[in-house]
Amino acid sequence: MKLIFADADTLGKDISLEEFQEFGEVIRYGHTKPEELKTRCEGADILITNKTLVNESTLGSNPSVHFIGVTATGTNIIDLDYTRAKQITVTNVKGYSTQSVAQHTFALLFYLLEKCFYYDDYVKKEYYVNDVLFTHFENQFHELYGKTWGIVGLGDIGKQVAQIANAFGCNVIYYSTSGKNQNQMYQRTDFPSLLKNSDIISIHAPLTPDTQNLFDAAAFRQMKPSSILINVGRGPIIDENALYQALINHQIMAAGLDVLCIEPMSKENPLVKFKDSNRLIITPHIAWATVEARTRLIQEVYQNVKAYLKKEARNVV
Repeated sequence: MKLIFADADTLGKDISLEEFQEFGEVIRYGHTKPEELKTRCEGADILITNKTLVNESTLGSNPSVHFIGVTATGTNIIDLDYTRAKQITVTNVKGYSTQSVAQHTFALLFYLLEKCFYYDDYVKKEYYVNDVLFTHFENQFHELYGKTWGIVGLGDIGKQVAQIANAFGCNVIYYSTSGKNQNQMYQRTDFPSLLKNSDIISIHAPLTPDTQNLFDAAAFRQMKPSSILINVGRGPIIDENALYQALINHQIMAAGLDVLCIEPMSKENPLVKFKDSNRLIITPHIAWATVEARTRLIQEVYQNVKAYLKKEARNVV
């Protein structure tokens, strides 16, 4: 049996794939362009991929591939109509990064809330060396306690963030993007009310027609000028041009992003021009990527393959 990792670099070179060798020959490609996939999959039984597009054009009529393991939760890279027509089993992985994404949510929040860039820069530039006072707090910052934290998308990650925010003394409210989520622990509200009342808003929703550009110019006009927006969901939930205008016009105080509309970041992204790290931090889609989360991810993929070979259904899409 032959197993191909199409874009193994998305898992990290520090994560071992050795255990997959029990299934047969393992070939690891760091990155695969769409036009390379068909050739690289010749004679392969199993394809493991994260971002490489799989459809009739890229995989073609390759008769050998009968299992595709997606190393992520989302399967938008796979043409599922095509794979079903070809009787190719597709699996994904859920829940592996809940703790990591929740943790990164607060990393972004505290970097902005506590003005960490300003104070670190103050010390690194040696302004604190032989300073007049033992303390320096010219750039005001505030407690998280007592603030209203609005959550967009109260799934597993949203609930984890809500629990932590609650422990910090926040009043947690949420907006259900599907309209179906009911949670008795927290107050559900409509979107305009969430925008108006929240001091912090964090996005944990999937990208759907209802959530695309949910945060547009009209939304930013309804937010508090002192508010902080965190997006660890999907980039296109925010209209990046509208966010840029909201920042330069001080409609909101700050934003922390781990996801963008185009990844890697495009030079055309207006946020490239916004250089004030006190009010904007962007990380390169790393919220999911702690060592522990990536280890859980690859273990789940391994179990998916193992179950498939035993003719058991596990995480089948």
